[in-house]
Amino acid sequence: MQPIRTFNVSPFLPDQLQPLRKLAYNLHWDWNVETKDLFRRLDRDLWESSRHNPVLMLGTISQARLQEVAEDEGFLAQMERASRQLDEYLKERTWYRKQRGLGSSQSVASGETQEVNGKPQECFAYFCAEFGLVDCLPIYSGGLGVLAGDHLKSASDLGLPLVAVGLLYQEGYFAQYLNADGWQQERYPINDFYNMPLHLERNPDGSELRIEVDYPGRTVYARIWRVQVGTVPLYLLDTNIEPNNPYDHDITDHLYGGDLDMRIHQEMMLGIGGVRALQALGIKPTVYHLNEGHSAFLILERIRKLIQDEGLSFAEAKQVAQATQLFTTHTPVSAGFDLFPPDKAMYYVGHYANIFGLSREEFLALGREDISNLASPFSMAALAIKTASFINGVSQLHGEVSRVMFQGLWENLPLVEVPITAITNGVHARSVVAKPNQELYDRYLGPSWSEKGAEDPLWDRVASIPDEELWRNHERCRSEMVVYVREHLQKHLRDRGASPAEVAHAQEVLDPGVLTIGFARRFATYKRANLFMRDIERIKKIMRANKDRQLQFVIAGKAHPKDMPGKDLIRQIIHQIREAGIGDQVVFVPDYDIYLARFMVAGCDIWLNTPRRPREASGTSGMKASMNGLPNVSILDGWWDEADYVRTGWPIGHGETYDDPDYEDEVEANALYDLLEKEVVPLFYNRDSEEIPRGWVAKMKDAIKLNTPYFNTARMLRDYSVRGYFPASDRYFTMTTNAYTPAKELASWKRRLFERWYDIKIEDVDITAPPELMVNQAVAVKTLINLAGLTPDDIQVELYQGSVNADGQIVNGLPTVMNYQGTDEHQRSIYTADVIYSSSGLQGLSLRVLPKHENLSSPYEPGLVLWA
Repeated sequence: MQPIRTFNVSPFLPDQLQPLRKLAYNLHWDWNVETKDLFRRLDRDLWESSRHNPVLMLGTISQARLQEVAEDEGFLAQMERASRQLDEYLKERTWYRKQRGLGSSQSVASGETQEVNGKPQECFAYFCAEFGLVDCLPIYSGGLGVLAGDHLKSASDLGLPLVAVGLLYQEGYFAQYLNADGWQQERYPINDFYNMPLHLERNPDGSELRIEVDYPGRTVYARIWRVQVGTVPLYLLDTNIEPNNPYDHDITDHLYGGDLDMRIHQEMMLGIGGVRALQALGIKPTVYHLNEGHSAFLILERIRKLIQDEGLSFAEAKQVAQATQLFTTHTPVSAGFDLFPPDKAMYYVGHYANIFGLSREEFLALGREDISNLASPFSMAALAIKTASFINGVSQLHGEVSRVMFQGLWENLPLVEVPITAITNGVHARSVVAKPNQELYDRYLGPSWSEKGAEDPLWDRVASIPDEELWRNHERCRSEMVVYVREHLQKHLRDRGASPAEVAHAQEVLDPGVLTIGFARRFATYKRANLFMRDIERIKKIMRANKDRQLQFVIAGKAHPKDMPGKDLIRQIIHQIREAGIGDQVVFVPDYDIYLARFMVAGCDIWLNTPRRPREASGTSGMKASMNGLPNVSILDGWWDEADYVRTGWPIGHGETYDDPDYEDEVEANALYDLLEKEVVPLFYNRDSEEIPRGWVAKMKDAIKLNTPYFNTARMLRDYSVRGYFPASDRYFTMTTNAYTPAKELASWKRRLFERWYDIKIEDVDITAPPELMVNQAVAVKTLINLAGLTPDDIQVELYQGSVNADGQIVNGLPTVMNYQGTDEHQRSIYTADVIYSSSGLQGLSLRVLPKHENLSSPYEPGLVLWA
C-alpha cells in the first residue's frame, strides 16, 4: 500500500539528553574516545547491532532506558564532557588560520562569499566517488574511500575551509559472505538514510533542495544530503526520488555497479551534479580537487558556467578552471582508468562541445592521451590531467610510475620533469589507533601527538614509554581481536546455516598468545594474498615447528563482485586452509570493513603486504598498523618503499622487478619464509625473565616514532594545502580580479604563443670550451634566437646539463637559466650563461626554450618546449 504522505519521525529525547542528538550527527564521535564510549555505555548491545550508528540507536532505544540515563549523574557528566569536547574542537581549529594570516574562523558550510579580516574567503571543494568514514555509512569499497574519509577528518582537524562532494548509494558496497565452498557471495543491505548520521538539505520553505542534470532526452533530479565531519560538510547526491524513472533511481544505487552506461551516468551526476549542488547551496569554491578521475566531468560544467554566466570565451574559461584545479591519481596501471568510446562520450556529454564552440574532434581531444588517433577512447584521467595545474600520485614510487604512464602528454620533456609530483598518503591517527594505545600515547607523548610532524621533539618521548606497559597494552589488543574474530565468525556461520560443529569450532580458532600475522585488503590478484601459502608444507613447518614458538594468520578482504579471479583467489585460500588442516591457525574473516580493520591493525603482531611491485600505488593499512606499533613485512612498494623498512619492519626483497611472474612468486615466497624463520619468529619469542620481548618492543617503538608522524593525514593535508590548495586558491583570486582580466590576458597570450611558437629558431649556439674539461671549470655559452615576434618576456632560455648514459641521453639533467643580453644587428635575441660541471665522466649540454608568464602555474602548463 502506497502512503499518501510520509513523515520523518525523530526520536524523542528528554531535555537533559538533548546533547546526544548534536553528538550523534557529527562524525567527530568516530575519533573521539569519550563520545564513542558514551554511546557504547548507553546500550552496548544496541551499539553493536546498529553497526555503531548513534542515530539509529537513539531512534530504537527504549524510552525507559533513556529515562533511566537521564537520571544517571555519571552518564550526564560524561555526556557534558563529550559535548564540551565537541564544542571546543569546532572552535579551536587554528592551523589553517595561522598559515593564511587569518585571525578568526571561517564558516565553510554556509558557503557565503565574504571577506575575513580583509582577505577574501576561500573554499576547497574535494570530489570523490566514495568516502569511507564510519562502518554505519557503507558508501565505500576500499582504500580510496577510506583515504578520502581520512582526508576530510584531517581537513577538519586543521581547520581547512574544505567541502566535499560524493554520491549517496542506496545499497552502497556489498556485504560479503562465503558459501560452504568458500565462494564469495554478495548481499546489498538497503541504507536507511533517515536513520543514519545524515541531514537532508532543504530550501527556506522546508522543501527538499534539489538539483537537475541533463541526460540524453531527459532531466535527472537529485536531492542533497549532508554528513558533518567535524567542521567539514560532505554533500552526497541521491537520485532515488520522484520524478526520476526507475533506471535513474539506480544512478545512486550501487557503488561501481552496472555497465559502462551506468558508470558514465554516475560520473556525470558526481561531476556535473556536484558542481550544481555546490551552486545551489551557495558555496563558491576557489579550488576544485579531483580525487581520482571519476568526477572529471565537473570540468565541463565549470567551463560552461564561466562561458554562460561570466561571458568568457572557451579559452578564457578553460584557463580559469585549469588554474584552480588539482588532480590526484591512485592508479598505477593505465587499464585502471575509466575509458569511454568516443561515440558514447559524445552521446552523453557532447552537447558541451556546442556550448564551447568546439568541433567533435576538438572536444574529444580534451580527454584523449593520443589526439592524433581518432579512434582512441575518451579518458577521464586525461581530461583531469589536461585541465589541472597540480597533479600528484600518492607515494614517491607511484609518482615515478605516473610520470612514465603520462609522459606522452608532455612531448619532448625529460621524464624527471613531467609535472606530476607525489604527496604520499597518510591515515587519520585518532581514527585508527586503538583506544588503549591512544591513552598510552596521550600519557607519555601529550595530547597533541596525532598532529605533530616528524621534526617535533615530542617523538623522542616514545623511548620513555615503559616496555612492559606498551607490551601489555598490545597483548590486550591481540586478545580483543581474537575474541572479536571468533564472535564475528560464529555470527557469519550461523547466518550461512553452518552445522553446530562448525559454529562451535569457530569459538576455538586462534590463540591470543601466539605471534599473529595480519593480511587485509581488497582481493585483487596482483596483491597475492596467497603468496605465504605457496609452499604449504614449509609454512606449516614454520607455524608448528615448535609448540612454544607458533605462528598464526588472520586474513580478510573483499573481491569486486565482477572480479572472478579475485573471488577464485579467496576460494583457493579457503580450500588450502581446509586441505592443510590449519583452520585453527589461518582464519579468513568475512565481510571486511572499517570496524574489523581497526581490530586487526591493533591486534595483529605483524602486518603483511605482498603486491607485485610497482602495482601498489600507496597502501594505507600498513600505516595504520605501524601507528599501533606493528612492524610491517612487505614488498618494497607504495609507501613502504620510502619508510625506514629496516628499523620499523622487514623488506621482502630489495625492490626488484621480474619478467616471469611465476619465478617472482617463487623467489619472494622463499624470501618471506626465510624472514619468518630466521628473524621474525626468533625476535618475537626471545623473552626476558619478565616475559617481555625487548628486541621486539624496540622495533614497535621505532614503528610508532618514525611512521606515525609522517604517514599521517595531518602531514598529508599540510602538504596538499601548502603545495596545492593555497597556490591554486591564490591563482583563483588573481584570475578573477577586474572581471577576469588576468585570465583573459593569459588566454590571449597563450593563443599568440601557440601561433608563433613553431616559428622560433635557435640559430646559433656558441660554446667556449675545449673537448677536455676539468671539474668546476666554467664553460661560457652564448646563443642567438629568432623569437618570431615573441618578446624576451614571453620565454625562458635554459641550458640543460647532466651526465650522458649509454644511450647517448642526458640523464638527471639540471637547468640553468640564461641571461638576456639584447639583440644583434639581425634582431636576434642574445642569451648567455656560464655552466660548471661538479662531477667527472662523460657529461652533456643542451639548450631549450620554455614559455614564461607570471600567471602560468608552471612553464610546463602550455606543453611546449623547444630544444636546440
